Amino acid sequence: MQAIKNYSRLVKFEHTLFALPFALIGFFLGVTGSESKLSWKLFVLVILCMVFARNAAMGFNRFLDRKIDKLNPRTSKREIPSGVIKSKHALLFVIVNSLFFITTTRFINHLCFYLSPVALSVILFYSFTKRFTALCHFILSLGLAIAPVGAYLAVTGTFNWVPIYIGTIVFFWVSGFDIIYALQDEEFDKENKLKSIPSYVGKKKALRIAVILHTISAIVVILVGIVASVGWLYWAGAFVFISLLTYQHTLVKPDDLRKVNLAFFTTNGIASVIYGIFVISDLLIN
Repeated sequence: MQAIKNYSRLVKFEHTLFALPFALIGFFLGVTGSESKLSWKLFVLVILCMVFARNAAMGFNRFLDRKIDKLNPRTSKREIPSGVIKSKHALLFVIVNSLFFITTTRFINHLCFYLSPVALSVILFYSFTKRFTALCHFILSLGLAIAPVGAYLAVTGTFNWVPIYIGTIVFFWVSGFDIIYALQDEEFDKENKLKSIPSYVGKKKALRIAVILHTISAIVVILVGIVASVGWLYWAGAFVFISLLTYQHTLVKPDDLRKVNLAFFTTNGIASVIYGIFVISDLLIN
């Protein structure tokens, strides 16, 4: 039981809430937009794919960053640098979850199975990017933006523009809040030659970039509502989501980062869940 808790903390399992609601939106878009019937077996398989993929990505990130995390006072108590989990065990955890992810897609459909190594490569590649590009935030957001598209493919086996629009919302939303989170390590990243938007342009300009990215995300939320001819439930969820995007920017200032965790974890987690609930409800009712 303690081992489960340790690995759950390693991958911050509770943060699955960021991408899972959007994956479920993609799933129910597939169910309601095609002749496919709701399959609870498929629903469980999609959830498992999300969990396995995220476990692999987060576990690999912690494994690859173990020496960096040990040097950073903010991260030195994480499971690997503190010795709670051995690095070789963390790597085994990554390999097992990667194999589970690919195997699970085999029970969904051929397209998902063939594309699974591509999706896995994207989410694992992110962990390398902070070493050579300040655009690392966008690789992370791309990995999460795949979720609604993948879930839609799981149901229909075909591509469609609507889940790609949903993925676009995720892309700009995640890249924006990841830049806000990276503000905490601006000085550390500079000292250790790690790349990020804050370490490249400074806190003030980084926050402005995050505002621009979240503005684009909000615009796409509105455009999806217009293009898809949605009902009032969608607009209610969109209002809450955009309001929370705006609210998190009132919490963080270049010279005051005390509320970064509130902005990053709580606000974005709530925004994702509420938007997901309202959008899925709108799909099922209409």
